[in-house]
Amino acid sequence: MSDGDKQDKGFRVSDRRRFNVSGDDQVKEEVKEEGKATCGGEQNPTQAEEAPRKRPETAGKEAAGGGREEPAALPAINFATFVLSLGSSALIHLGLAPDPLTGEQNKDLPVAKQTIDMLGMLQEKTRGNLTEDEGQLLESLLYDLRMRYVAEAK
Repeated sequence: MSDGDKQDKGFRVSDRRRFNVSGDDQVKEEVKEEGKATCGGEQNPTQAEEAPRKRPETAGKEAAGGGREEPAALPAINFATFVLSLGSSALIHLGLAPDPLTGEQNKDLPVAKQTIDMLGMLQEKTRGNLTEDEGQLLESLLYDLRMRYVAEAK
């Protein structure tokens, strides 16, 4: 091989993201414009080719009919939702709940144990600072998860 052949085998990286003059991401603005264009009728072929790629956070949000669904309202962020989120994660890793992304139930006991231990640490660090309901929620969740972990680890 000659030196010229070696140079041709390299790769090139190009940034295809679009930014406006102020440096903000234009994809959001173009998605809004795309929605306006499709509301009145069909797109012509050039509009379809120029439409931006879907971002990962909006990828699964289209209805079967091709329209966009409104995003589901998220619960308020508070101590209870945080603790329940960690509890759900532990259940998934215990193999007792399906993974929300794949729908499969897989066991990963070390990760489940780590999540349960994090909840235990949270209980220790917040002792005396929680309401009675929050303390009871954390205590009962930890008890339940620990018992399930013991049953699955046999």
